[in-house]
Amino acid sequence: MTNSIEKKIEIKAPRTRVWRALTDHREFGTWFGARIDGSFTVGETSTGDITMCEAVKWQSTIKAMEEPGYFAYTWHPYAIDPKQDYSKEPETLVEFWLEEEAGVTRVTVRETGFDKLPAQRIADALAANTKGWAFQLENIKKYVEN
Repeated sequence: MTNSIEKKIEIKAPRTRVWRALTDHREFGTWFGARIDGSFTVGETSTGDITMCEAVKWQSTIKAMEEPGYFAYTWHPYAIDPKQDYSKEPETLVEFWLEEEAGVTRVTVRETGFDKLPAQRIADALAANTKGWAFQLENIKKYVEN
């Protein structure tokens, strides 16, 4: 079983524009489908709600914001059961790299650490987030290009 997910997409926009869509909590929330309570700050936990899923909370810890090319956070993947406490589980690391060439920005997202999850959650989290990242990259592309 794999320990990571990696997806790429090209967006017809400058890297600075894509960077803002990734790292401004309001813009991130718009394309991701979340309401995030406050600004992303390295070393701090961001909270909110995932608005496209009923009663699902957003919580991540910002690990890096190296403008304009690298953004990373940790979170509990596929934490969608509001009755379950995921706080004791390990988190996965989500990393974004941005590279620009001729006005087109290539976004690479990689999520790692699935092998540290409880065994009964690994397959479902990997499957859901593999589909989820493909969907979310299309979302950011549409958001930035429109």
